Amino acid sequence: MNSLLRLSQLAGPAHIRALHSSSSVWSKVALSKFEPNAYLPYERLSQNVKIVKDRLKRPLTLSEKILYGHLDQPKTQDIERGISYLRLRPDRVAMQDATAQMAMLQFISSGLPKTAVPSTIHCDHLIEAQKGGAQDLARAKDLNKEVFNFLATAGSKYGVGFWKPGSGIIHQIILENYAFPGLLLIGTDSHTPNGGGLGGLCIGVGGADAVDVMADIPWELKCPKVIGIKLTGKLNGWTSAKDIILKVADILTVKGGTGAIVEYYGPGVDSLSATGMGTICNMGAEIGATTSVFPYNESMYKYLEATGRKDIADEARKYKDLLTADDGAHYDQIIEINLDTLTPHVNGPFTPDLASPIDKLGENAKKNGWPLEVKVSLIGSCTNSSYEDMTRAASIAKQALDKGLKAKTIFTITPGSEQVRATIERDGLSKIFADFGGMVLANACGPCIGQWDRQDVKKGEKNTIVTSYNRNFTGRNDANPATHGFVTSPDITTAMAISGRLDFNPLTDELTAADGFKFKLQPPTGLDLPPKGYDPGEDTFQAPTGKGQVDVAPTSDRLQLLAPFDRWDGKDLTDLKILIKVKGKCTTDHISAAGPWLKYRGHLDNISNNLFLTAVNAENGEMNKVKNQVTGEYGPVPATARKYKADGVKWVAIGDENYGEGSSREHAALEPRHLGGRAIIVKSFARIHETNLKKQGMLPLTFANPADYDKIDPSDDVSIVGLASFAPGKPLTAIFKKQNGSKVEVTLNHTFNEQQIEWFKAGSALNRMKEVFAKSK
Repeated sequence: MNSLLRLSQLAGPAHIRALHSSSSVWSKVALSKFEPNAYLPYERLSQNVKIVKDRLKRPLTLSEKILYGHLDQPKTQDIERGISYLRLRPDRVAMQDATAQMAMLQFISSGLPKTAVPSTIHCDHLIEAQKGGAQDLARAKDLNKEVFNFLATAGSKYGVGFWKPGSGIIHQIILENYAFPGLLLIGTDSHTPNGGGLGGLCIGVGGADAVDVMADIPWELKCPKVIGIKLTGKLNGWTSAKDIILKVADILTVKGGTGAIVEYYGPGVDSLSATGMGTICNMGAEIGATTSVFPYNESMYKYLEATGRKDIADEARKYKDLLTADDGAHYDQIIEINLDTLTPHVNGPFTPDLASPIDKLGENAKKNGWPLEVKVSLIGSCTNSSYEDMTRAASIAKQALDKGLKAKTIFTITPGSEQVRATIERDGLSKIFADFGGMVLANACGPCIGQWDRQDVKKGEKNTIVTSYNRNFTGRNDANPATHGFVTSPDITTAMAISGRLDFNPLTDELTAADGFKFKLQPPTGLDLPPKGYDPGEDTFQAPTGKGQVDVAPTSDRLQLLAPFDRWDGKDLTDLKILIKVKGKCTTDHISAAGPWLKYRGHLDNISNNLFLTAVNAENGEMNKVKNQVTGEYGPVPATARKYKADGVKWVAIGDENYGEGSSREHAALEPRHLGGRAIIVKSFARIHETNLKKQGMLPLTFANPADYDKIDPSDDVSIVGLASFAPGKPLTAIFKKQNGSKVEVTLNHTFNEQQIEWFKAGSALNRMKEVFAKSK
């Protein structure tokens, strides 16, 4: 019996895979040209949805249909929103190069010969923006040769499709090639929900979750609530799809979607393009939502047809009722947005939910002391790099050129994929941007994730940048904590590049042409799809062969094979030190910085030197300066953690609200565990990070009374008791021992279920997987 079959049996009833083309539960339509033997799951989805509806005896929302239609055991699975844990069978896995390193290292450690579901790796994170697309790509290939070779060979051997550097951003590649209505996909990047623009449930996860799915283990997800966003009216003028999600972020804040799927519906949906819907779903990650999704509509049909997937479009049309919400379906919360009256928004700085309508932005900037001069304008990224986005931005740049003007700011353009790059070059859009003073960057994430060798300002210099990206946390784009980052549409970003001012309102304000005459910009115009069709550009895909050798040199500083974490010793955790008590916002960027650290994503020990670098220490208000509670000396956080580990001292970290929001950065959970951490105690967690911590054998715990955070001193010794009877729904207790000998007892809640408690006992989810393998032999 091979290991893959063993695991399937242990995971539950044998799961019928897409590759089993003879099965009657698969529509005989291939998922993509790259996987001709993998088929659409509509018949199986329909059967499972019928089983669940017969059980629940109520209408279902779209997201419920897709989610429950992928249940491992639809006849018996407990289903209660916000309560039960669902065991799901996703259709596919997608990984970007930074997270794929650790995911593939973990998969290799599992001992399995091949992934159980279609999976892909996308090289988009390790390309730094510096001099321009071609030069930056060549430099990245040279600097990251070892990592790209590892991913290419590992992908080939273990059955994973490999998209080479320069292919484009993972989410755009998924939209162009793999996403379809009704899909359930998990991706090791927080903006995986982009695929909701084609009616799929695409969910961001950590690498360990991806390994589960690739290893044929049912994937666990707490049954989400469903937030309904009803769209009425129609977008017009300067208002774009981006403004819908900017408004939603304003309403729900960065944590308002936590534990929920955001589902859009209503007559306003039909006025949106598929890529516009993708933009909205993409940035839904910024409200903490599990994912976002749109119902099947004709815009999706047109996009599928335009990207060479007419067979899929035709099949989806047949199942339209399955791919939309039932009449009378219940939403836990409903928000209505009238697109007729929606105005352009600009969100920021430092957080993506601080919204300013365009007519209030200047007033807010002056009141808060935000720098009014815009230094850099950046369009593109996975959020806004569609053909529609590029044509609308180019229409504004062309107006400026016609009046003898160019960009006053530095202006960059990031195509989302090789297909987009080739198409806008063929259609003359790249020339317009070049004449405007713009620089086309590589088909990669670039400045959006901090891969930006910025030279125009010094670190610490207060300045403003405006982007069409999705995220603008402190230091996110350029590692400068004084940079005020604002997110908006490509249209507004381009208009501000012409004026060079944050307080410029293109709806009302005039510009001065080269001849001295005043003029107003006209609203942007654009095309959803290229009239000549898409130009695919260079062929950048490598299909897996199932053969080859994967080597990791012991001396490498980029890659490191994993050593298993220690099992729990069966005792309470006593006399732990507090490494840091974090004050305020603590995203995964604060816990594990990106930028130059991305190159160490495959080397756990090296990347651990970035632990908590930009988290604010509540004791002194400083970054990267904490007190070693054993020696009394102050030092950097990673060095202090390493000293504790060397001396056998276990530790905890204390955090604030929505701890771990932002990127699905698995290293933000791996690093604390690697350096001796045992628990993270906070007021509340972001979903992905909480799961990532559990996967690595950490204890993510929350104060039953959030006010208890204020009772904790960094000098306290911490004991976590009650672990002998650790059980779902049963709180634990923390005893904080003060320097004067007094004690404070605090109740700590958790969300562990029985399987996750087994992860903790085994030391990690991967350890538990190996235990299951061993018992099956």
